[in-house]
Parts: sequence; structure tokens; C-alpha cells
Amino acid sequence: MTAHEGEPHGSGLGQRLNWLRAGVLGANDGIVSVASLLVGVAGATTDNAALLTAGLAGLVGGAISMALGEYVSVSSQRDSERALIAKELTELQTMPEAELTELTGLYRERGLSEETARRVAQELTAHDALAAHLEVELGIDQDDLVNPWHAALSSAVAFTLGALLPLLAILLPPPEWRVPVTFVAVLLALALTGTVSARIGGSPAGRASIRLVIGGALALLATWLIGTLLGTTGVV
Repeated sequence: MTAHEGEPHGSGLGQRLNWLRAGVLGANDGIVSVASLLVGVAGATTDNAALLTAGLAGLVGGAISMALGEYVSVSSQRDSERALIAKELTELQTMPEAELTELTGLYRERGLSEETARRVAQELTAHDALAAHLEVELGIDQDDLVNPWHAALSSAVAFTLGALLPLLAILLPPPEWRVPVTFVAVLLALALTGTVSARIGGSPAGRASIRLVIGGALALLATWLIGTLLGTTGVV
């Protein structure tokens, strides 16, 4: 095996990493938002029906919101990519020599000599001019455009999986253990997803996990205090 055989290569790698990162972030949103909602309700009442209703409403509403937001965002990105592809295709058809000169200049900026840059540009143009220009100028692969449906589905699934953890943690234990168990389960899950997210992004895992855990703890504490206060005063 050579030094590069175990490395990930090929079309779509960047997008796969982006979807994985988006999945981790979606799971984080599901964990924190639904856990905060449930802990707040648990601070006000021990009624299982109220907790289940609140949890399911938060899960369904959050998953749909995540899916819609991701669909709109990725659709806009794909529309922009398609517009850039159409523009580049028009330029190649109407001014091929200018585009060849532009491609040569781009390769020269990457460190190639004038002669080599010109030869590379000519060979790539002869092979697939559009693909060459899209890759070097815009960083776009015309055969690997973003898919809004995939993004929407992955976000909804990730949010749902994340939301199931606090929902189970709040419903399964006895009433007196619900909040502590949920706190522990949520903070451990955030530490794990923080580590995974940092590994994907190549950043220090400890720092990312600590940020998530502190933020999640503050969110849970705030909603629990609000729920406890409202439950004590008889507002709910």
C-alpha cells in the first residue's frame, strides 16, 4: 500500500464531510432544544402526558423547521451554482480564446511556468473545457451539485435522533430522577457530538466539547428555573 492509498479522495468528499458536519449540528440542535423544552416543563409539572406532548411537539416542529431551513438554503446554493455554470458555458462558446488565456493565467498563479500553464490549459480545454474552468475558477463539480432534498432529509433525521435522547431520558426514570438523568444524558451526548464535530473539522476536541457542554448546561438550567418558578406560582 502506498502512502496515499488510505486517504479519502474523489468527487463528493467535501460534500460528504459537509453533510456529516450538518448532521452533527442537527443532532445538537435536537438534543439542546428539546431537552431545554422538556426540562422546563418538568420543572413545572410531573404529568407524563404534558411531558410527552411537549416533547413530541418540540421534536416534530423542530425537525420540520430544520428540514425547511436546510432545503431553502441548499436550493439557493444550487440555483447559484447552476447560474454560474450557465454563465461559464456561454463565455466558453462566445469567447474561447479569452477563456483559454484566463485558464492559463490561473494555472500560472498556482506556480506553473507560462509554457507549462499554457499546455495544461490547452489539454484540459480539449478534454472538457467547462469542467476545467468550473474546477479552477469556481471550485464547482458539475456532476456533484448540492441536493436540497438530501440536505432536508439528513437535517430532519439528525434532529429527530438528537431529540429522542432527552425525550426518553425525561420519560423513563421516576419523577424525582427525571431532571438529573436528563441533565447527565444531554451533557454526555453534547460532549460526544462536540468531539465528533471537532474531529471532522480538524480542530481541538476538548475546546469544542467544553463549549457545547457549558452552553447546553446553561440552557437546561435556565429553562428548568423558569419552569420551576412558573409551577410554584401556579401560572401553569
